Amino acid sequence: MAITPLDIANMALGVLDEAPIDSLDQDVKPARLLNLHFDLTREAELTKHAWVFAILAAAVAGSGTGSGAGTLNFAYELPVDCLRVLPLTHNGEPDGVPIAWRQEAGLIYCDRSGPLIIRYVANLTDPNDWDATFTEVLVAALAAKIALPLTHKAGMIDIARGAYDRALDAAFHADAIQRGGRFSTSSWAIQRGDNRFWRA
Repeated sequence: MAITPLDIANMALGVLDEAPIDSLDQDVKPARLLNLHFDLTREAELTKHAWVFAILAAAVAGSGTGSGAGTLNFAYELPVDCLRVLPLTHNGEPDGVPIAWRQEAGLIYCDRSGPLIIRYVANLTDPNDWDATFTEVLVAALAAKIALPLTHKAGMIDIARGAYDRALDAAFHADAIQRGGRFSTSSWAIQRGDNRFWRA
């Protein structure tokens, strides 16, 4: 069954025990708040972790910088849909030998001439391309964003944050998020003194 941004918005309202809306463009407070936060929250939640469904690979051509400063003298433009570059390896595979690199704005610099195979988290905008566990995380994240301005009840923030943490736990247990790499954790978990750290 196809899912739409409106469905996700209404699921977020359901977390807060609020009535559904007819459209994200509807001139009512819940719709205005969800329309304001939807895209940024989606991008933020995609970027936080290496979601398996959102990992793409691309071969990118590079050019010598001619700078001679250090060893990272080849520059590569990132794909336009790239939200987060995953660690680079000599063959582009996640278990390959790591190579030295750095990212500045929309460019990667490394010591290898092109083409370079990169793996990255893509900015996937169609809900039907998402893993179900990511959808649950996004629903709860949206609910947490709008809980206070919409309901003016502090308890609703706790409900939404609890839903977020449970959804994220479920995503890790379902292996929807690639293991390995840097450590990260929910900021809400940190705020409540939870010391569980996750690999993303």
